[in-house]
Amino acid sequence: MGKAIADRQWEHPTPDGLSPETRFWIDDMYMLTILQLQAARATGDTTYLDRAALEMSAYLDKLQQPNGLFYHAPDAPFYWGRGNGWVAAGMAELLRSLPTDHPRRARILEGYRKMMRALLEFQGRDGMWRQLIDRPEAWPETSSTGMFAFAMITGVKNGWLDQKTYGPPARHAWLALIGYIDQNDDVTSVCEGTGKNSDLDYYLRRRRKTGDFHGQAPVLWCASAFLR
Repeated sequence: MGKAIADRQWEHPTPDGLSPETRFWIDDMYMLTILQLQAARATGDTTYLDRAALEMSAYLDKLQQPNGLFYHAPDAPFYWGRGNGWVAAGMAELLRSLPTDHPRRARILEGYRKMMRALLEFQGRDGMWRQLIDRPEAWPETSSTGMFAFAMITGVKNGWLDQKTYGPPARHAWLALIGYIDQNDDVTSVCEGTGKNSDLDYYLRRRRKTGDFHGQAPVLWCASAFLR
């Protein structure tokens, strides 16, 4: 089933070779690439890996800002937490499988490191990142914090990031994150699903959910990354 969907994503590619599902929302830097990546892992067919790398590179060129973070979309100029989390997790996962001699690896690694440097600046004293990363009035959000921690843990474990620089912030984030797990083993303060929008208040008003899989999964990703 997964392979069929991965093939369907590229049935009618654009003239640039991208998926017709390309819309340049940062969510897609995980949503499009992860299925192709898993198809490559399952089948050994590097066609899927090449597609994921091409798509990721195109999104990097289009959406990464000079400060290293990502607007939600070209017409949604806000650093939405989980959207940036999808980017961080997507790049980390892709780099895990992308061969060192792949022609697009250097571009993706450059974008990944630039983003990780930016995240250091915006991590709160409590170890968390906020629903809008650069807005102090926004609330601490768990799904993005989990994804950023996962990306940093993965980078340190694989030698892409300096351990002394990124190890302590990753650990700080993890210890903060597990404090948001309630007595029912549900992760709290998870941003509800969010479409792109040009209104700042739209993002600031997003509801906090408990037990949402967008928050549950990144906690497990962090644990698995620690254990690798």
